[in-house]
Amino acid sequence: RPRRMIAARRKDTFAVMANSSKSYEHTGQEEVDVYVDSGVGQPDRLERIWAPFRMAYIKKRTQDPFVEAPKKTDEDALIIARGEEVYALLNLFPYNAGHLMVVPYRKVANFEDLTDSETMELMAFVKKSIRVLKKISNPEGINVGFNLGKASGGSVGDHLHMHVVPRWSGDSNFMTILDGTKVLPQLLKETREALAQGWQEIELEDSQMEASRMENPSA
Repeated sequence: RPRRMIAARRKDTFAVMANSSKSYEHTGQEEVDVYVDSGVGQPDRLERIWAPFRMAYIKKRTQDPFVEAPKKTDEDALIIARGEEVYALLNLFPYNAGHLMVVPYRKVANFEDLTDSETMELMAFVKKSIRVLKKISNPEGINVGFNLGKASGGSVGDHLHMHVVPRWSGDSNFMTILDGTKVLPQLLKETREALAQGWQEIELEDSQMEASRMENPSA
């Protein structure tokens, strides 16, 4: 008969078990192997959920994902738009759908170390990101900011990046507050496609407006 292995969800991790680490359960006609870890530990307030599928992300991640991302395709790296010195991409672990970041290609930790041209293009990308989010997602508010330095809470402290996060009233609901769980209504791939399309549309609008201004400078 077919068997399937499932991971046990355990809070009572304090155990020294001399017997087998496998126990067997019967669910209808199917025999299920339940794996129970054995060893020594002290229980605490945390409930742990083992997620081995995330090991692929851990193994692939480099010390600086912002250096590696532009080497990939836009689809694989979730890149929305590329500039001369900066680019915009979705956050792999978004707070809300549409949570994006604007990043300089050059690895730099301190905002004051950006060149003038990098600063200008970064802020231009932030402005355009806000316009795109308002066009596509119609948020009620937007958070914009840096996490600079190790104590600021950023996950990549040696390569600055500007967060642009769309917000809605009530987006921190009971699941986020009580269970630490965020519900996102759209897949990252779909969000990237929508924002990339919106970015192109805004660039086209801007170029048409600029052409009209050049034709009618007195208008």
